[in-house]
Amino acid sequence: MATEVTLTLGQRGVLTLPKSLRAQYALDPGDSFTLLDLGGVFVLSPRSTQIDELSTKITKSLLEKGEDLEGMLRILREQRERYGGQDPDLS
Repeated sequence: MATEVTLTLGQRGVLTLPKSLRAQYALDPGDSFTLLDLGGVFVLSPRSTQIDELSTKITKSLLEKGEDLEGMLRILREQRERYGGQDPDLS
């Protein structure tokens, strides 16, 4: 049941969802959305994804254990090097 809608990007990056979709899904001004960028294909979801929730839980757990962002990134780099993959953005 896919629906294709063409949207136009306005000034300041604003997109307007058609009234019919806003009504169908009970979307109101101020509602939050999650935007996933899948290599140039955008998926817009009007609710938090499990990825958002999991990320929040992991961050909270690590912060409670005294970890900080730099420590988390250091551990991530070490694990990527250990398994042979590197992300140049994290170096």
